[in-house]
Formats: sequence, C-alpha cells, structure tokens
Amino acid sequence: MDALRIISEDHNNLWRLATTVDQLAAETEGGAPLEVSFFESVFDYLDQFVERSHHPKEDDFLFRLLRLRSPHAAVLLDALQADHQAGPGRLTALRTSLAAAADGHMALPALADHLRSYTAGLKAHILKEERQVLPLARSALLKEDWDEINHAFMNASDPVFGEQAQAKFRALYHRIVSTAPESVGLGGHSAGSLPSAGAKVEADALLRVQGMESCYGRIKALKGISLTVRRGETVALVGANGAGKTTFLRTLSGVQPMSAGTIEFDGEDISKLRSDKRMRRGICQSPEGRQVFGPLSIEDNLRLGAYTQPRNQAEGDMEKIFTMFPILKEKRHLPAGTLSGGQQQMLAIGRALMGRPRMLLLDEPSMGLAPLLVQEVFEVIKTLKSQGMTILLVEQNALAALDIADRGYVLETGNVTLTGTGQELISNEQVRAAYLGM
Repeated sequence: MDALRIISEDHNNLWRLATTVDQLAAETEGGAPLEVSFFESVFDYLDQFVERSHHPKEDDFLFRLLRLRSPHAAVLLDALQADHQAGPGRLTALRTSLAAAADGHMALPALADHLRSYTAGLKAHILKEERQVLPLARSALLKEDWDEINHAFMNASDPVFGEQAQAKFRALYHRIVSTAPESVGLGGHSAGSLPSAGAKVEADALLRVQGMESCYGRIKALKGISLTVRRGETVALVGANGAGKTTFLRTLSGVQPMSAGTIEFDGEDISKLRSDKRMRRGICQSPEGRQVFGPLSIEDNLRLGAYTQPRNQAEGDMEKIFTMFPILKEKRHLPAGTLSGGQQQMLAIGRALMGRPRMLLLDEPSMGLAPLLVQEVFEVIKTLKSQGMTILLVEQNALAALDIADRGYVLETGNVTLTGTGQELISNEQVRAAYLGM
C-alpha cells in the first residue's frame, strides 16, 4: 500500500504548513509585518501540489476504485471531491485577500480570519481522509486495485508524481521555508534553489564496519556493531536516547576512540587513521547540536568546512551553499552565534558540504527545530540523495528518517537489533511500537 504511505506523508506536510500559516496569521493580527512573499509561496505550493497533483491523483485512482468496491463510500467521497473542486476557487480568493491587505484595502485581522478559515477546512479534509477514507480503502480494495493505484503513485516517469515532479515540489517547499520569518523558517528575503538531481552511482559498498566497539571508561557504549553503506545510498541509524547512535558517528569520524573492530572506506582500512585524515578521504560530518563557531562569521564557518580542499574552489562552493540557503548569504558577515536554530542547522549542513563529502554524516539534523524546518531539513536530504550522495543519517525522528532511507539499522544499547529497508522497518510491529509510537 505504497500509495497510502505517500498520501499520508503529503497529509503530514500539509498539516505542518497549515499549522504554520495559523501561527503567522496570529502574529500578523498581533501587529507583526505581513509576510507577503511567504504567503504567496504557500499559495503557489498549494495550487501546484495540492490542487493540480494530489487531489486529481486521488480522484482518478483511489476514489474511483473505492466507489466500485464500497456501496457506503459515495456520500463521503462526494463531499471530499466537492472540496477538491472548490479548492482552486478558495485559493484565488485567498490571493485576492492577500493583495488587498498588502495594499491597505483589507484589515489584517480580516485577512487572518480568511487564512484561518482556509486552514481549518484543509485540516478537516485531511482528518476525513485519514480517519475514514484510508481505513475504508485498506478493507475494501482488492489486490488488483492496489496494483493499479500503487503503479500510478510510484511511477517515476509520471508527470504528476514522478521524480521530476517531486523535485519541483521540493523546490516549492524550499521557497516557503526560505521566505518564512525566523519564528518558523529561515527568515530570508529571497528564496534559493535546491540543486538539480544528478545521475546515481553504482551501488557497491563504500563503507564497511565490522565489530566496532567503543568505551567511555569502563562503560562499553558500542558492542560489536557491523553495518554496510553502499555508494549513493541513504542509510538511517535509529534508536532511543543512549542507544549509541552519536557515539557510532563520532567513532566513525575518528573523534571517539575505537577499542575493537575495523572500518573500511572505499576499500581502504582507515581504522587507525586520525580524524583529519578520514575527513580528507571524504567523510564529512554535520554534528549533533550544530556546533557552529559562534564568534566567527558565517563565511569563516563555511571556509573551515573546506580546509582540506584547494583554496581556489572554496568561493565557488560557498556560492552553491548560498544558492541553497540565501539567508546565509544575507547574513554572511555576521557571527554564526547570532543565527536562529534553523539557520545554524543549515550552516552546519553547508559547512559539511564544503568539504565535498564522498559520504555525508548527519547527526540529529532535525533536533529542536520548528515543524516547518524539520520538513525542510528532510527535503534537503532528499535532494542530496537524489544527486547520488552517500548519506548516513542518525535521527530520533525514526519515521521521517526511515521514510527517506534506502536501508536502516535499529540500535539498542550499543547493539544492532534490526536491519532492513526503510519501508520494511516502518512496517515492522516491533519498530512501530518502540520508535514510531504506533
């Protein structure tokens, strides 16, 4: 039922967006400046993604087949499809209200009411689908129905849900977060662009870890971990606090001593190499808690990430980071310590990318961020993944991490207890109960 997973993921994104719009509507009503570019970005996303893609796909496949299989579905689906048909008109009315408020022809409290009315309708629609339509689909549809629906939703060449369309939607979402005020987003005055996808590389093993052990004094934090990361693969390492996730990354980077085991990277045993030499071989880490150099400027933080690279390429690489995250360019001369948490996270990722990683280590990239920024972090990871970058992702948000991962490992008290594809682990009852709260 991959289609239902995609629909629920879309619903989660839309709910975060609706919640953010509600927050900014309240701030605007309370006297905050009207964020015209942000709301325009939201309306563009809703128009191109929801009204032209998400809703038509549901109508043409899921809803059509449900009508055939369930005599009780018609009344519910009629109401939902009426919402679908009314959606473009409601967005047009919102755009008109925004323009009137920006010109001073509509009071800001009136605009806030209009925004809240729209998001309330959107949330009610999502709840109906999640609580009524999707459970009904699981019970009523036949295997041949799911084959047709899943093919439609998973078809990479599909103009609506294919790879190019998904890249477009990621870029639209990135624009929203870039232009959102700092209370919910990056707080930029302009929106950058995420890099386009490149060709994926062959999936031979880039990293092999065998029997890794590491201790803090007499306490053994890692107890013989073995895992493999293939070239171009995104691998998630999930588990509760204290499971050993961060210790594993620190040991892999060479910051934490390894007491037993071997690390092979691109065919070379690097078990005894210093951390700086591992970094020179292309293992670059964005650490937990960002750990930017607060007194130094954003530019200097980025340059430090490129200290192993030729000096003549640093400026060009920095401009690529600024294209992705324009707020960093706007504040490039300011101390990194003045940035918000979300901006510091983007700086930490950018600093790691400045090292031109062959394998990117991301340690808890969504920790402590607003919901809109959490989703943006994972959109950035998806874009890097689509370029063929090899990523090892440590993340407490297990559902989000496993959802984008090719494979995952579950850690418990220093041991790997489960492994499988991301979707296999999401579907595993033990994982769902322990880490996903399901």
